Amino acid sequence: MNESLPQVDLLAIGPHPDDIEIGIGGIVAKHAALGHRVGLCDLTAGEMGSNGTVDERLAEAEAARAVLGALWRVNLRVPDRAIGSDASHTRAVASLIRRARPAVVALPYWEDRHPDHIAASRLLTEGVFSAGLRRYPAEGEAWKPGTICYYFINDAAPPSFVVDVSDQYEIKRRALACHVSQFQPSQPDAVATRLTSARFTQLIESRDAQFGAVAGVAFAEGIVVKHPPLRPHLLPL
Repeated sequence: MNESLPQVDLLAIGPHPDDIEIGIGGIVAKHAALGHRVGLCDLTAGEMGSNGTVDERLAEAEAARAVLGALWRVNLRVPDRAIGSDASHTRAVASLIRRARPAVVALPYWEDRHPDHIAASRLLTEGVFSAGLRRYPAEGEAWKPGTICYYFINDAAPPSFVVDVSDQYEIKRRALACHVSQFQPSQPDAVATRLTSARFTQLIESRDAQFGAVAGVAFAEGIVVKHPPLRPHLLPL
């Protein structure tokens, strides 16, 4: 993880190689289409998943990156099902932040049915904070992103705000479809999981449609921030 990385405006980080696409695939695609520099990072290679090999999952993640239009995608190779179990994991996250120097980071929401997603949210929050401490022992010079956003993967809560991704929704679908080993596995030893069920796709799209309907658009993705956004006044910006 010592290689240089082009600086980005938005850095989205997920626990497993398909989580960014599930949660904020539309937001990633929208920022890329607007000309913003976007970087992606997966903490693990999903090696404990029931379907797909590590090589397959890494290749699928890279294919999805190209669909979304992000500049780069890296994998920290934190051990799956042991996220945050060692201090080196926090240092790896801090180093990534210092090298990518993002203005905004998007992290998994801290409540989720999957224990890895909860652990990832905790680890990433710690890593981002540590990256800003000049005496914290990680590679690179201290860097503090201007904004930390949290996105939903499996579950949802009242968002702080939503982002209209109606025009990017087909791109999100295409990016998700890149993860064939998880959503439509064809291997002889493939097993049925929550992700292989059509109900999981329905869960994602119904949530995004609900956020969109409340905002008066077709599809939107929800974001939570811990501090209320500052507006100069009540009139439309």
